[in-house]
Amino acid sequence: MRLSAPGEGPALRRLAAGVRRAAGFVLDSLLPPLCLSCRVPVLAAGAQCPDCARGLNPPGGFLCHRCGVPLGGGLLAERVEGRLLCPGCHAAPPDYGQARAALLYDEGAKPLILALKHGRRTDLARWLARRMAAAAPDLLARAEAVVPVPLHWRRLLARGYNQSGLMAAHLARAAGLPLLPRALRRLRATPPLGARSAAERARVLEGVFAVAPRAVPRIAGRRVLLVDDVLTSGATASACARALLSAGAAGVDVLAAARVPDPRIEALDGGGRA
Repeated sequence: MRLSAPGEGPALRRLAAGVRRAAGFVLDSLLPPLCLSCRVPVLAAGAQCPDCARGLNPPGGFLCHRCGVPLGGGLLAERVEGRLLCPGCHAAPPDYGQARAALLYDEGAKPLILALKHGRRTDLARWLARRMAAAAPDLLARAEAVVPVPLHWRRLLARGYNQSGLMAAHLARAAGLPLLPRALRRLRATPPLGARSAAERARVLEGVFAVAPRAVPRIAGRRVLLVDDVLTSGATASACARALLSAGAAGVDVLAAARVPDPRIEALDGGGRA
């Protein structure tokens, strides 16, 4: 075994960091960094142009305490023990504790999510993970393990990566949390859920997810942060949470890159944002 001379490790790390910075400077000189969204030149890598940055909308105003959906003026919200709940969570509380998202899934965020999901823009995972961490520091602070929503093995083979897994890895690394990328399994493929109602989604997803037996000891007794790309009705998150809770998880929270607004609340609120 080769022994390093005193101070050699830190010196080599500093040298490597200097080489990376120099390489980045040369690369930026030859190939100017591009906007993450529209691909026009920008000043720094991993940034958006001003127009695209203005088009991003985080969930704001009143939020449902459980699912994080924007409540508009709060006219449809129910107050329970001092906390605002949307009609869906009041009628049927989800299996997870809380869910939050970094962005609204609208015309600003949709191209980024789709580029990561279907366009092999895996570079977007780190950027989205930073936005997610900033949107839900309390969820990260109480998490004890990070688990991504899994893809079915056939879809994973075709795509080559799990977009939720990439974001989960960045979140876990930044927060110093254990990452359990294969803790959840998707037992069967499911049809596209986009046009289905919340009730239909729940029926399709019943029994789809299970915890891998070897992951049970690492799940039991821990509060899990479940990571997904888009939160719509919450049916996928609830199905995953049920599987994790059945395996002994102490609790499950959900963190998504983007969230679909509730159309009922959007309509009552006068048609949305500017």
